Amino acid sequence: QVQLVESGGGLVQAGGSLRLSCAASGSIFSINAMGWYRQAPGKQRELVAAITSGGITNYADSVKGRFTISRDNAKNTVNLQMNSLKPVDTAVYYCTAGEYGSNWYFPRDYWGPGTQVTVSS
Repeated sequence: QVQLVESGGGLVQAGGSLRLSCAASGSIFSINAMGWYRQAPGKQRELVAAITSGGITNYADSVKGRFTISRDNAKNTVNLQMNSLKPVDTAVYYCTAGEYGSNWYFPRDYWGPGTQVTVSS
């Protein structure tokens, strides 16, 4: 099993920035891609960004140019730098991981408990 723990969520004014972090532990040898999903109230869960162990990234169109995903393979961490935040970015953000053999574009084999991001106008 893989355990994921997010940190860095909170309340921010529109136009501001937040940096989310996620630490992985457990059977980390099985992890290829890591990423971030989010779910807003009344809306479906969506992928925000993903990154493979080799550094290949995938972003939702809605966050391109504003969010940046990065990871440190040695430390088993993944980060999401969120700039120019908008109220529509308000959601619970989940750190995820995908095993080798799974679709790296959408890592979803393991999930963290989530962290709330609220963007006020």
